[in-house]
Amino acid sequence: MFQYIWPIGLVVLSNVFYQICAKSVPESMAPLASLTITYAIGTLVSFALYYLLTKDANIMREYHQLNWAPVVLGISIVGLEVGYIYAFQLGWQVSTAQIVQSVILAILLIFVGYLLYKEAITWNKIAGIVVCLFGLYLINLK
Repeated sequence: MFQYIWPIGLVVLSNVFYQICAKSVPESMAPLASLTITYAIGTLVSFALYYLLTKDANIMREYHQLNWAPVVLGISIVGLEVGYIYAFQLGWQVSTAQIVQSVILAILLIFVGYLLYKEAITWNKIAGIVVCLFGLYLINLK
């Protein structure tokens, strides 16, 4: 069971720190300048963990398997992080920005799953969309 749960626990814990850090970037600092440090640290940590955790590590062999996905993922991550930093600088609360984007993302991914991966759109998912939209209404109610 632990093998199934630990990755989600890591995502949740990392996301808590991510949100705190994104909210704490100085308003006077350009978000993209901040991300140059973020990605330098991320590169070093990824490189070190690759060699610590991979048996028969050979990074060049791994790079020979490269396709479009890591490139687009890198671009997507920049958009994600710059978007959050700007949102926080513009006054979004850390308690609502994540929820609003998560609900919208969850709804969009239902359709992405259907269109790209032939996942079923069930009545449960439709009900979930309605509940999510109602939740967004409640969260943004003044």
